[in-house]
Amino acid sequence: MSKVKVYHNPRCGKSRNSLKLVQEQIPEDEVEIIKYLETPPSRAELKSILGKLGIKAEELIRENEQVWKESYKGKSFSEDELVEIMVENPILIERPIVVKGNKAVIGRPPENVLGIL
Repeated sequence: MSKVKVYHNPRCGKSRNSLKLVQEQIPEDEVEIIKYLETPPSRAELKSILGKLGIKAEELIRENEQVWKESYKGKSFSEDELVEIMVENPILIERPIVVKGNKAVIGRPPENVLGIL
């Protein structure tokens, strides 16, 4: 059985609350916490996550981040270009993301994670 992966930012309240919900439902040894700002997902991992979420890359971008506003806002990008932008700037990835098997969910609100656990 594969572990439940939590793409987590410890500085984010929603991420902390989502992680807490996961930890209350799943044994600790079955949870993999990925601090994605320190260990960003690869291009392939991010594409896989998007597929599991069932969304386009643009829906996973945090458009209020300064790096987005300064470098990317108002410009047009392909799906692959958006994935590359997130790989290079992981702060732009919406958080938290919880992945279980072939399903994933964004923990906004944190209670969303309960749907796949």
